[in-house]
Amino acid sequence: MYRIFMPGDSRFPFPFLPAESPWGLPVVADGPASLAKDVMAELASLKLEKKPWPGGSHSLRYHYLALSEPGPGLPHFLAVGYVDDHPFIRYDSRVGRAEPQAPWIAPLDAQYWETETQKQRAWAEVQQVEMWTVMGYYNQSGGRHSAQRMFGCNMQEDGRSSSFWQFGFDGQDHLSLDLETLSWVSAEPMAVRTKRWWESERCYAEYDKAYLEGLCLASLRRYLELGGPSLTRREPPTVQVTRHVIQGRGVTLRCWALGFYPQDISLSWWLGEEELTLETEYVETRPSGDGTYQTWAAVWVPAGEEAGYTCHVQHAGLNHMLTVAWEPPSSQGFIAMVICPILFLLVVGAVILTRRYLQAKDEEPYEQAPGDYGLGGFWRGSPRCSQA
Repeated sequence: MYRIFMPGDSRFPFPFLPAESPWGLPVVADGPASLAKDVMAELASLKLEKKPWPGGSHSLRYHYLALSEPGPGLPHFLAVGYVDDHPFIRYDSRVGRAEPQAPWIAPLDAQYWETETQKQRAWAEVQQVEMWTVMGYYNQSGGRHSAQRMFGCNMQEDGRSSSFWQFGFDGQDHLSLDLETLSWVSAEPMAVRTKRWWESERCYAEYDKAYLEGLCLASLRRYLELGGPSLTRREPPTVQVTRHVIQGRGVTLRCWALGFYPQDISLSWWLGEEELTLETEYVETRPSGDGTYQTWAAVWVPAGEEAGYTCHVQHAGLNHMLTVAWEPPSSQGFIAMVICPILFLLVVGAVILTRRYLQAKDEEPYEQAPGDYGLGGFWRGSPRCSQA
């Protein structure tokens, strides 16, 4: 199933220097399980440096995608690495080399990029084999199919860490690794065959766990150091509450948090001193597209009782908990809302009438008054002057 590259071997993907050289997942495929145990032991021996982490929660994760028949404009294999949801490295089989996706990673030396390139080329082969094997389980010998591998680690602000490892087929969950029991969890009946295949040697799950809880976290710390303020900055959210009338359902208050970094944030709705946990609707925090994040939380309220509800916001960029309530438009604001559209219509009407008047004037026969050298008269007389 796996091939092993050992430390000291010229083919081995990386030196074990996580504090100085951050690397992604080394390739282990098609070889004796005893060698995988040696590599796993090396990974498990790595210890995180005893120094504080940058504020906030941070994550390092990788997405691998293999296609059986890529078609025009699509690669056979694509790998992208993310720090805090920001891509920093990418390998596209059509290009054939690992490339930086963030300015802070680009200055690393040529050896880093060569190592990452060779590693991703090997993973492209591994994932192609896995994909065609699973296709065989479904009695599929052709057509467009895909295999996805997703794994990574997270460090919370309170110092707790977590990890995940998932494998998908044709966009659906297939297998995931239970890091507590070191067993593969099948997401659908056909995945049981893959589960038996992967569990034929327990050391491979041990290897994945050792990577996720050792080198992955060490690499995350190093990447945060390289990224500096662009990854460890704190930008407080802009918060506002909006009111929405839903036909037949009353009123919904929505608490928006926009433009914040890092990603972790807490939004909650309160009625007086009572937190409305069950009554609150949340959406997943998502990137804004400019390097920050956005999210919202909504609660249904009886019409006319909006003033009693408050939204509480906690974020690393805030010095204290922020409390925001919906504010009805002021009387001046209401008058402006009414008058502005009327003024706009009057202006539009005036413009239309003026244009029609000018068009009617243009259609009248032109006769220049004696001695009229104004702008209009001079402009109209110019063609005749040029013909003289």
